[in-house]
Amino acid sequence: MFKALALAWLLLFFGDFLSTFCYHVPEHVFGSLHLKTHHSAKKEFRHYAIVMFNYQILLDGFLGALPYILVALVLWSFSPVGVVFGMLFGQFHVWWRHTSVISWQTPKSVNFLCQILFITTPEQHWLHHQKTNVSFGDIFTFFDQPAKVWLCWLRFLRLHLRSSLIQPE
Repeated sequence: MFKALALAWLLLFFGDFLSTFCYHVPEHVFGSLHLKTHHSAKKEFRHYAIVMFNYQILLDGFLGALPYILVALVLWSFSPVGVVFGMLFGQFHVWWRHTSVISWQTPKSVNFLCQILFITTPEQHWLHHQKTNVSFGDIFTFFDQPAKVWLCWLRFLRLHLRSSLIQPE
């Protein structure tokens, strides 16, 4: 059982790392799909994705989940139970962190536990919906500071690329 739990944690850690630094933050700088579907004034993304079958929101969700799926494929041979547990926890966390839309308040005891374990709460995730430059990391809060540095670096890169394309040599 310890092996399965350890593998589930590894899946969530590496999946969150890859999703944050390879998709989420770069999408904030170079893309528009995530910003349109997840940070628009119409923050009812669940409604659009599920009820109206909005392919853009489903695509954004899939691209955010793809790193977890890739890590799951790598870890499967070590513990299928751990991979299934990790993926189930990850999906539960997606649903839970979006409960702020329905005015969910995390109980103080759960909030305290999440702080100890560096787990993103719905309130922290909602902060990211309101201010797109803060509270990065889907599952783990400790990815926030490195993600902010990555965000700044990518913005600098984008400016450099644009200026080099505009200026004739």
